[in-house]
Amino acid sequence: MTATFNPKDSKRAPNPHRYPTWHALTPIWEGGEETVAQGLPHTQLAPAWQILLLGDGSPTRHLKLLTGEPTAVDVIDMSPIGLSDDRAPQLIEAVPGPRLRRQVWLRTASGQRLAYAASWWQTSMVDEYLQNKSIPIWDSLSQIHAELYRDIQGIHYGHSEALEAAFGEKGPFWGRHYLFWHRKKPMTVIYEVFSPYLTKYLGPMRLEG
Repeated sequence: MTATFNPKDSKRAPNPHRYPTWHALTPIWEGGEETVAQGLPHTQLAPAWQILLLGDGSPTRHLKLLTGEPTAVDVIDMSPIGLSDDRAPQLIEAVPGPRLRRQVWLRTASGQRLAYAASWWQTSMVDEYLQNKSIPIWDSLSQIHAELYRDIQGIHYGHSEALEAAFGEKGPFWGRHYLFWHRKKPMTVIYEVFSPYLTKYLGPMRLEG
C-alpha cells in the first residue's frame, strides 16, 4: 500500500464557522510527494487519469484538448481569510498572509462542469496576478508572461456530497493539491477535484487487474 498523506495541519484548527466553507474531499486514501513521483498502480488509477492528475501541465489546457471546447470559469467565492489556515493543505504556510481564498468551477463553454478548484493567495498579490478574475488561472498568468512551476504535492481520493450535487456524478472523486512557484517564490496553493464525467474522454478511472 502506498504511504498515506494528511494535508491538514492538525496543530492549528480554525473556527469552522468563521469563513465560508470550501469543498475538501473526505479521504478514503491520500498520497504525498513520493506517490506523485512514483505514480500509482494502474489497478488503482488508470494511466490516462494519472497524466491528468500527476502531470505538471495546465489542467484547463488538458480539459480543452479532451472536450474540444474552451474551458470556462465560474467564480463562486473570493473570501479574505486573514491568517487562518482555512483547513487548507499545510502548504498554505508557504503563502504569506493575509490571504484570500478563491473557488471556481471549471466547465466547458456549453456548461458541463468538469472540475472544482480552491486556491489561496496573498491578498496583496491577487490584483497583480489575477487581473481578469473570470478566466482560468493559467490563462491569467500567461497574459502577464509569468514563469511558473507547478509543484504537485499530494493526491486525494474521497467523497464529497457537495461535489456530487454540483457535478451530477456519484463519487468517490480524485483530486490533487499543488504549489505554484514564480521567481523562485511560492505564489499560490491550489486544490483541484475532477468530475467522473471525464471518463467519457479518459476511460475508466482504474484498470481491472
